[in-house]
Amino acid sequence: MIPLRDDNPTVLWPLVTIALILANAAVFFYELSLDPRLLESLIYQMGMVPAAVTGSFIPGTGGYFTLVTSMFLHGGWMHVIGNMLYLWIFGNNIEDSMGHLRFILFYLITGLAAAAAHLAFNAASTVPTIGASGAVSGVLGAYLVLFPHARVQTLVTLGFFIRIIYVPAWVLLLFWIGLQLLNQALAPIDPTAGGVAYAAHIGGFAAGLVLILLFRKHRRKGHFRYS
Repeated sequence: MIPLRDDNPTVLWPLVTIALILANAAVFFYELSLDPRLLESLIYQMGMVPAAVTGSFIPGTGGYFTLVTSMFLHGGWMHVIGNMLYLWIFGNNIEDSMGHLRFILFYLITGLAAAAAHLAFNAASTVPTIGASGAVSGVLGAYLVLFPHARVQTLVTLGFFIRIIYVPAWVLLLFWIGLQLLNQALAPIDPTAGGVAYAAHIGGFAAGLVLILLFRKHRRKGHFRYS
């Protein structure tokens, strides 16, 4: 199931959500401008290498600052488009629920929680971890708490069956987190293997479920609504 849009209007203009999308897009286009050698160097220096963060000295890798910089790097078109699509659909409502400043703090903190979860399961890994997925997962967890019954227009594909339908947000988001849990349970333990950081998705989602209770505030009244 691929979400396309939600039927959940907002009051605040999603300034931070748009800024985050533009920042991620700008960094990705910068990545595209680099030759393969420089790109690999950038990913190792700015991506989070778990073994380097947890104490091992690995030449050419960064330190604790990569817990944040790694959130703005992506490994390909589908990676960045997928993350930014989810951020655009669900991020504006979470920003609306807490305001601009709280949202950027919430986004970064859930991203750090996602990184911590990945480190807990992959402390010895020498493979760089990149992407906004952990922070975006935090947004999804928050959305599940605040708007479980919001309607989400979703592309459903089952073999040759392709249809666009509306589903409640809780159906889509529980399906999504269920896939992350299943894939994490089946993931091989190999510190040299690449792939998807499912533990980061789970950690970010769990952090969003909890932290939204601290970050949300009453919806502001206004005359204009943006969808």
